[in-house]
Amino acid sequence: MENPRPPAPGFTPPMAPLPLPLPLHPPIAPIPAPPRAPAPGAASTESDDDDEVEYEVSDDHRAARERHERAVQELLQRRRAYAMAVPTNDSAVRARLRRLGEPITLFGEREMERRDRLRGLMVRLEADGQVDRLLRAQEDEQGGAADEEDAEQIQYPFFTEGTKALLQARVDIAQYSLPRAKARVERAKRRLADPDEDPEAEADLVVKQAGEFVLECSEIGDDRPLTGCSFSRDASMLATSSWSGIIKVWSMPQITKIATLKGHTERATDVAFSPVDNVLATASADKTAKLWNSDGSLLMSFDGHLDRLARLAFHPSGKYLGTASFDKTWRLWDINTGTELLLQEGHSRSVYGVSFHPDGSLAASCGLDAHARVWDLRSGRLYCTLIGHVKPVS
Repeated sequence: MENPRPPAPGFTPPMAPLPLPLPLHPPIAPIPAPPRAPAPGAASTESDDDDEVEYEVSDDHRAARERHERAVQELLQRRRAYAMAVPTNDSAVRARLRRLGEPITLFGEREMERRDRLRGLMVRLEADGQVDRLLRAQEDEQGGAADEEDAEQIQYPFFTEGTKALLQARVDIAQYSLPRAKARVERAKRRLADPDEDPEAEADLVVKQAGEFVLECSEIGDDRPLTGCSFSRDASMLATSSWSGIIKVWSMPQITKIATLKGHTERATDVAFSPVDNVLATASADKTAKLWNSDGSLLMSFDGHLDRLARLAFHPSGKYLGTASFDKTWRLWDINTGTELLLQEGHSRSVYGVSFHPDGSLAASCGLDAHARVWDLRSGRLYCTLIGHVKPVS
């Protein structure tokens, strides 16, 4: 047996290679680069078509969106129209229309309609971006006004000049109301000076009498809802109005129908008996008021309002009729001639009701602008404005 050869001095045997350490975390995938926007005019690839999703809008949705946009534009135009400064003097309105290249008047157009037409024209010009045209018209007006002031100082009244018939009506109303107002003040002074007067006791008596009211009868007045009723001056007749446009006259207390008044083409909104005789007036949504005899014959029609009528009332003298309308005005009529004596503006929204003071000196109007206004019929001035309601006054 042979002995192994001893290793040579200084010789080191080779070592086995060390194993590599295992990675502690798995390798991270590379971050994809953001997609590049295609160059203008370059064709899109199939991968882009797969990633993009196209949504189709239905015709109904598109039409609804267009209607909504039109409604918003109309609302904005109305707001701009109400905020637009428009001249109130009719001659200034005509001058502005002439400078804008529009006809100064149309066939059958009245002052208020002409002013509304100018307001709508100014809103359209502003919406179309023709503000310079409006500015030129205003500059021309200011320049013309300066020239007129240099030539002659002219002071325009802030009110609308009335007719001779209105002047005579104001004189007649003053002669009617002054003696009655004097008697009313004297009665109030006597009651104030009388120690036996007890206003609280009188009020308690009225409340007690009202508590004793009982239902006498009930009657169906019409197929449609009733809108108003009025007793005659001697309480022997009762008139009712309804949505059917028919006015019926009933005898009291038998509750028998005396007459049927047909003449309105729309629903009737109110009815009122005259305080001096047996004639009655009716208002309707057909923009007219009519005067009737108690037997059903038509006496007169009052035409002139631009929108449906709401309420009406007779003046205590029985010579005049007041009508309230949704055209933002109330008007005074002469029932003997049928002429319009007064067109009273002042409310910013529709006028719903009108009433007269018992002595005939004042008139009160209320409307959907939440205000009530008191007017002096003898001078035409606004006596006061009653502010406090937050909703329409009816």
